[in-house]
Amino acid sequence: MRSPLTTLTALLGLAAVASLGACGGHTHNKHKDPNVGHGHGRHAHGPVMKKRFVDAERWAKRFDNPKRDSWQKPDAVIASLALKPTHQVADIGAGTGYFSMRLAKAVPQGKVYAIDVEKTLVAYMNKRAQGAGLQSVVVPTLGAGDDPKIPAPVDLVFLCNTYHHIPQRIRYFKRIAASLKAGGRIAIVDFKAGPLPVGPPPNHRTPPPMVERELQAAGLKRQSLDTTTLPHQFIAIYTR
Repeated sequence: MRSPLTTLTALLGLAAVASLGACGGHTHNKHKDPNVGHGHGRHAHGPVMKKRFVDAERWAKRFDNPKRDSWQKPDAVIASLALKPTHQVADIGAGTGYFSMRLAKAVPQGKVYAIDVEKTLVAYMNKRAQGAGLQSVVVPTLGAGDDPKIPAPVDLVFLCNTYHHIPQRIRYFKRIAASLKAGGRIAIVDFKAGPLPVGPPPNHRTPPPMVERELQAAGLKRQSLDTTTLPHQFIAIYTR
């Protein structure tokens, strides 16, 4: 995972769908960052937050800030996914690769398709994977706002801090479901309701009941819901 997509053209409105997967969490816009707090909107299936992430170096400082680990607990998240070394994973909204690089170490004989809609972030992840010696596992991939463009069938689709950025989620997740192998799963990590020190504003969050309603409409069923592993987020697992 968004998290944590002023109104632009339809193309730009979709362009921020996947960029929060590696986000270090939104902060409320106390300092009027022009990239925060604009373009938030609603559609028939819940709130959507629109945002661009084009400066990879800038966002890397935030997404990969070591302080994030204290609440994001990446090792605990990955352990909860019960991955096998040969699994194929799609990390949608991979951002700068915060989770993609860690997922690669859990599937050393598999693949991690690190998907983002921002070309600069995809290029950044290419360099990062090469520098970490993970280029044989991590495959940075350019997605589209209305289609993640998962290159091959996968065992797991992973979205961290990304769900609340996706417009037309029912249609989007029908496409994701079509990319799952038999027995494949979708893991969604996103922010809980209520007061939190990180995350999008409360009225732009997508808590578990909303996710449940939308993904049921997309033909998916919930396998598990974990609200205790992470202090500010839930981990929901869905299957076809």
